Amino acid sequence: MSQNQGQGQASGSGPVPVILSIDPDRFAEAVEAVRRAGLTVTGEYPVLGSLAGTIAEDRIPALEAIDGVESVDRERIVGIPPPDSPIQ
Repeated sequence: MSQNQGQGQASGSGPVPVILSIDPDRFAEAVEAVRRAGLTVTGEYPVLGSLAGTIAEDRIPALEAIDGVESVDRERIVGIPPPDSPIQ
């Protein structure tokens, strides 16, 4: 699998992780459409109407415009300190 390195990327930024809310009645069609728009799918959750993946930041508006895509949010990673760490 080759990636289009250097093509379609915002200056100095690589793919960003995103979570999409998808209309459950259009899930299969929406998944195909977001792939065509450039999303690399990392997780499909049809029962939840959700999809995870990565895409160049400048392509996010293209995802938001696809029929069946209800929302596009950047994935957030939350760190939790170990149980024996001091309370802050």
